[in-house]
Amino acid sequence: MANGARAEGIEADLFFTFFGLDAITKKRWEHIKLATVGNPGLHLPTLLGGMPGVPGLVTHFMERKMDKIDIPPVPEFIEMIADTGAGIYACKASVDLFELDKDDLVDQVQGIITVGEFYEHAAGGQIIYT
Repeated sequence: MANGARAEGIEADLFFTFFGLDAITKKRWEHIKLATVGNPGLHLPTLLGGMPGVPGLVTHFMERKMDKIDIPPVPEFIEMIADTGAGIYACKASVDLFELDKDDLVDQVQGIITVGEFYEHAAGGQIIYT
């Protein structure tokens, strides 16, 4: 959504928390697996999604589909969004929980802030959760 907003000239910033933090963590952002358990968009039975090898298979399948319709991989997408001027922030509570620091995050991250600081930053704007 942020990429689309920026393409339309709308200001947008991203706040990454908990599982989303993988998208901006150096060790993880090139190896993100699609969640196959508890993901209603997949229409995959929970038992099947939890079987060994299924997350990797589904991730590979989705990566191929995304490539066909020209959706870039996560690292490239994060770079594209940052290049549009969108702010990228990490949730302090999540960073602390996972024992990370600024050096563990990709260069595009502008800061590690609390949710309250993000709300203050976004004052007057809409906050959309996806």
